Amino acid sequence: MLWAGRMRLGTFEILLVFVHASTACEFGPFPYSVTGIVCRMTKPAALLLNQETAQVIQAAFRNAKFPNITGERSMRLLGKVAYGLTNIQVNDLSIEQSEVELRENDAIHIDIKNVTAFFKGTLTYGYAGAWFLHLFHSVDFEIESSIDLQINIKLMCEKDQVAADASDCYLSFHKLTLHLQGDKEPGWLKQLFTDFISFTLKLVLKREVCNEINFLAQMLANFVHDLAANFVQDEDIKLDISLASVPLIKANYLESHHKGLVLYKNYSDIFSDSIFSPSLLTESRMLYFWLSEHILNSLASAAFLDKRLVLTIRGEELQALFEMEDTETQRKVVQMIFQGISYNDSVAKVWSLAHPQISLQPEGTVVKSLVAVEVSIYPAGEEPQIVLYMEKEITVTIQAAYAEKKLILHPLDSRIESKVFKCRADPSGNDSSIRNFLQTMISLVGIPEVISRIEPALTSLMNRKGLNLFEIRNPEIITRKGYAIVQLDFSFPNHLLLDFLEKKL
Repeated sequence: MLWAGRMRLGTFEILLVFVHASTACEFGPFPYSVTGIVCRMTKPAALLLNQETAQVIQAAFRNAKFPNITGERSMRLLGKVAYGLTNIQVNDLSIEQSEVELRENDAIHIDIKNVTAFFKGTLTYGYAGAWFLHLFHSVDFEIESSIDLQINIKLMCEKDQVAADASDCYLSFHKLTLHLQGDKEPGWLKQLFTDFISFTLKLVLKREVCNEINFLAQMLANFVHDLAANFVQDEDIKLDISLASVPLIKANYLESHHKGLVLYKNYSDIFSDSIFSPSLLTESRMLYFWLSEHILNSLASAAFLDKRLVLTIRGEELQALFEMEDTETQRKVVQMIFQGISYNDSVAKVWSLAHPQISLQPEGTVVKSLVAVEVSIYPAGEEPQIVLYMEKEITVTIQAAYAEKKLILHPLDSRIESKVFKCRADPSGNDSSIRNFLQTMISLVGIPEVISRIEPALTSLMNRKGLNLFEIRNPEIITRKGYAIVQLDFSFPNHLLLDFLEKKL
């Protein structure tokens, strides 16, 4: 059963994705050596998420399966009094205050104060004499309780991924009052059964509520892991986000380290010289991602092997490229290359001939690639003809940003080195006007055109993974020699967990 109302992801679920205990996993002797991705969540993020913890605790109470409670007591004059509480369920619940504390190298401590819960069900009772037993009367009951709840969530690594242990759970009762049929029953009867069942009921409530909290913690740990794994996968290309080293739990932040190896068919990715150190990240923002240069290079290699680094341009788009300026020289060159054929009967193909090389530097992301450009025409009634073929080694520096839920790539400068040049209109290669025109076109129009195609493609990919559902504030993408840092503040989309629980609970 799913509880009514809106529910958001609480502190202890969100935090599961960022840290893991190392008790069940083995790591090498050198800290961080195989770390490709790092996630750091700071205390402000934990405090923000803790505001929603009440909804998760409400789920634990409402979804707990309370067993029937039975017993009997000997009473002077009455003989034996037998009782049974059945159909126990939560009728209403509210939480006054919740606090979270990060206990260094230990656990995430959540202290929830003044949980007011009303339980309802059916009380059956009767009196047993020396020769017979009669259970002959049933009344509806309501139990009013006031509880403090303390949870210590320990995070363990199992099969190289997170496993949550929230079994360290305590309920302290300030109040436990039994009401029978709106207090219509005699006061002595209510007092009698309150005394009988109070102790047993406290044990049952503690056991079942804490079991449900532990179950939710484990289930949501898997949910967050699967969510993250899906985010870093597109068709046959994915990242291994299994743990790379022992996580850190500090008083001001949580930090987990992941391998980030690229997995693609038979492609083998090896990484053992990470330069990560916790000192590379600060604590001023809510969330940090540290990415190794190696990951971006491996992703580029996988994209190349998957034949994704191919661009086809035709029609009006092709015309816009070759008619970037209306001059006599431009018109002459275009006429020579296309031999008077319409752009609609022409196709330009651009593709990478080798694995692109990516280098992260303070000025931006430097991409070096050997690129081929081929222009073909399709004369009516004739075989297609290749009228232009070039190979260029292009090095371009790009700065990346994320704004208004879109990825923005800004090329700063580029260097172009010609490797091969074949033009049907200039077999000897002596016409400098064609070479100069094409060099200018590639530099001023071609490179920005390719980047403008990559921007929406990557934005669309990230949105398909749900990034646009998050409220991301003031994101920054910072590059340094060998690594990049993404830092941001955020709000979590409240419906993700709701959709998940509707399927699972």
